[in-house]
Amino acid sequence: DPAMSTQAFSRKYLEEKYDGGFKIDYVKDAKGNPISYSINETMMRINLAKPLAHGEKMVLNIKWNYIINNYMLDGGRSGYEHFDDGNNLYVLAQFYPRMAVYNDVEGWQNMQFWGSGEFALPFGNFEVNITVPADHIMEATGVLQNRAEVFTAEQVKRYALAEKSYDKPVIIVTQAEAQVAEKGFSTQKKTWKFKAENVRDFGISTSRKFILDAMAVKFGERNVMAVSIYPKEGNPLWEQYSTRAVAHTLKSYSSYTFDYPYPKAVSVNARDQGMEYPMICWNFGRPDADGKYSDRVKYGMLGVIIHEVGHNFFPMIVNSDERQWTWMDEGLNTFMEYLAEITFDPNFPADRGPAKTIVPYMSGDQSKIEPIMTNSESIKQFGNNAYGKPAAGLNILRETIMGHDLFDYAFKTYANRWKFKHPTPEDFFRTMEDASAVDLDWFFRGWFYTTDYNDIGIKEVKKYFVSNTPSKEVTDFLAKRKRRRSGVDGPMVYMIAEGTEDYKPEMNKPFEIKEIKNLDEYVQATFSKEEQAKLNSPKYFFQVTFDKPGGLVMPIIVEVTFEDGTVENYKFPAQIWRMNDNEVSRTFATQKAITKIVVDPKLETADIDTSNNTWPKQEVKSKFD
Repeated sequence: DPAMSTQAFSRKYLEEKYDGGFKIDYVKDAKGNPISYSINETMMRINLAKPLAHGEKMVLNIKWNYIINNYMLDGGRSGYEHFDDGNNLYVLAQFYPRMAVYNDVEGWQNMQFWGSGEFALPFGNFEVNITVPADHIMEATGVLQNRAEVFTAEQVKRYALAEKSYDKPVIIVTQAEAQVAEKGFSTQKKTWKFKAENVRDFGISTSRKFILDAMAVKFGERNVMAVSIYPKEGNPLWEQYSTRAVAHTLKSYSSYTFDYPYPKAVSVNARDQGMEYPMICWNFGRPDADGKYSDRVKYGMLGVIIHEVGHNFFPMIVNSDERQWTWMDEGLNTFMEYLAEITFDPNFPADRGPAKTIVPYMSGDQSKIEPIMTNSESIKQFGNNAYGKPAAGLNILRETIMGHDLFDYAFKTYANRWKFKHPTPEDFFRTMEDASAVDLDWFFRGWFYTTDYNDIGIKEVKKYFVSNTPSKEVTDFLAKRKRRRSGVDGPMVYMIAEGTEDYKPEMNKPFEIKEIKNLDEYVQATFSKEEQAKLNSPKYFFQVTFDKPGGLVMPIIVEVTFEDGTVENYKFPAQIWRMNDNEVSRTFATQKAITKIVVDPKLETADIDTSNNTWPKQEVKSKFD
């Protein structure tokens, strides 16, 4: 950069760099014998004396240390935030050597951690003891084993009340208690003991500044605890909204996937953070010093809480490979976040999810866009590519292509089929097709593997009139058809297009069967009076030709307005393009004259150019123009 702040210049060029990462003292076996190992950047290989056979076990004792960083200065997904009162708020993760995934598709996932692509981790059981100053309040992945030792008797009673409170949170550690603790700086210690089963990672948050509240969410006979911990700087916003948002997220996501299997979900208020781990996540959002906050701050906080708590489902349980396919956790989760947001608050200002929100990205500079199926480290516009576009695509599938019933059944099948497993993109694609019996190859190919965009327009509208005699256009058409077919077609009915040389102004009147000799004779000879009364009786014929300047295939959604102001809607599936990828025509036989036709009137398909969507052509601008 040609210009930067003095602080940034000092940190970049003058100051000693933060010495981060794990410091490995040794790796030993169960008997205390040293084991050889090699460290390659962010990966460590344990050099076993012989391969580990199927069913065998290996005990590794690893001694390491890890310097906790001030993430507000050094950056990162965890560390501590320092307050002016001398206290720190710790959000600790990625603090221990974690196991890489070995799966039956790719073997070891040993791509280096460069920062964008997050994690691929196996499941395991954890027993973790954390010793901190005695006045700290802590939450972590897993079930607390010694609540009576680390909370006061009164706080234990409050927690018991929270376990039976399903409609509102119970404050367990009050703001008054937290304000006393944050001034004390106890020299005593307490050890918090947690156990977690079948989780892929472990996170911890601790501070003497924490307020804690909780409520219960019922799943069958089980209670799951929705929990929030936050400093007084988070109030009144956090006390009012956080735990309610956690509980709502668990209910919403479970309704589309599976009942949340873990015993709790915790939301931690950490400045400038938005990061997820099993059962616990850090979330930004605080009011001003006077306690006031804007809608932007409120909805930003709610959005990040719903999103990060939602990650418990994708990828903490449906355990996709984030190192390779960011969209499989971020995209699916952003879609689910949108569904949870609009049920939490129908007026939620969601900026990702609806198809129309991805139009500016998909219509942008192609040199700055990659397919969704791009490795995490090679994506230029990370939020649009890995979060926004997959979420919009899933909404298009649910709202427009498949419908709620088929989509929801297939999505739930995917979640249940692959929970606590390691799905690939193909597993998602195949399950959505397999469970719904809907051919979606065309959609997944276009939306996920290309950077094509959708643009469907109205090329031409012709008004036709029925005639007893053929026009030159009709005669030429019939001659071509007879060359392709053998046999006699029988008596004919002829269609004359308005504006052609054979069109006459007197034709411009509603169609009547009895005025067309051959058709009237056929009807009289073929149908009884009762059957004739049941025949359709269209008065007008409009042939509409749709073209597709964009590369993506999409259904054609059409809104037709008639002369009396009434409206009808039509939807032609994507298969309409299978024989001609450039343009297709459909004829609308109607009782009333058509005065207006609009393609995709509700902006359901991420059509990037709405100026060609209306007939008669008029100046139509999208909100993004």
